[in-house]
Amino acid sequence: MTDIILQLVQIEKSFGNSRVLDGIDLSVRKGEFITLLGPSGCGKTTTLRIIAGLESPDSGRVLIEGKDVTMEEPNKRNVNMVFQNYALFPHMNVEQNIGYSLRLRRVDKASIRKTVQDALELVQLEGFEKRMPNELSGGQQQRVAIARAIVNRPALLLLDEPLGALDLQLRRQMQMELKRLQKRLGVTFIYITHDQEEALNMSDRIAVMRNGRFEQIDTPSEVYDRPKTSYVAGFVGSANILRGKASNVNGQLVEFQNENGTALVSTQGVHIAAGQPVTIAVRGEMVKLVSDGPAHPGGLRAVVKEKRFAGGVLQVIIALSDGSELVSKYHGIDLPLAPGDRVIATWLPDNAVFVDLEDTA
Repeated sequence: MTDIILQLVQIEKSFGNSRVLDGIDLSVRKGEFITLLGPSGCGKTTTLRIIAGLESPDSGRVLIEGKDVTMEEPNKRNVNMVFQNYALFPHMNVEQNIGYSLRLRRVDKASIRKTVQDALELVQLEGFEKRMPNELSGGQQQRVAIARAIVNRPALLLLDEPLGALDLQLRRQMQMELKRLQKRLGVTFIYITHDQEEALNMSDRIAVMRNGRFEQIDTPSEVYDRPKTSYVAGFVGSANILRGKASNVNGQLVEFQNENGTALVSTQGVHIAAGQPVTIAVRGEMVKLVSDGPAHPGGLRAVVKEKRFAGGVLQVIIALSDGSELVSKYHGIDLPLAPGDRVIATWLPDNAVFVDLEDTA
């Protein structure tokens, strides 16, 4: 038996002359927490609505638990959806909201009461049965919406930016609660967000979307540490993107060169030929700055342009000789560098990656 619970096969969707999904493929395993990550308009919500049956693809197939449900109505799919605004019935208390779908199915009252109590225990809201939605905090409303979605034991739970309406502190708290809840339930979560922090904190895998396509589908660590495209590198974690050529290849080390200087980059298993134009990505926290001088023949020469302190991280913006900028990040409140200082930017070979290669684009 396969552990694949959802398959999207060459899904295409257009609205008028606008192509929203451009032949996407996705396989999701049972019990997985997978996040569709991307900016507004990239196709995340359309993908979720096609899985739920709220939209029909122009072409392609949707398979849930091995069954082709592409043309099935939403109520014929073993799927539930949690929206950003939670969509709780304001005139019903918590117990009535959670048990609503069970009453529609004419489940007996004793069974509804037991199922609702079990759901409340799972989301840690025991004793809230008689409260009205307007008496709940944002985080409590979100948990009620999830409890209502899980009482029918769906194979898939689809979550459309459910933390978007919460303040930052509560959103971070709910990220951990949602992840713990998903593991307790054992239900497959397909979650969409434009918040990279949410995706990195919560997901088993992340599918980074751009213009109706998946740029990379991988674990959070691979997406962050080994992005395959400059878009992924820039969108997730704001990496520095540098273009140049491979001036020399020596085993697993490549000498990267552009008009700002040279630096070593590990091939990390990809084939790079000497003289080949290349693009590399390097995270700001991996870039180290040293004073310019003859003792440091390697690295990229630059001038300190600005220092910023934000959220416990010092960002040093440097201007390279070609006019481009590079960011170096440090934990702490200051460095003995000032605007106008000449510096050399360096990094370890394993801390930069090649992106936009033809076989990974």
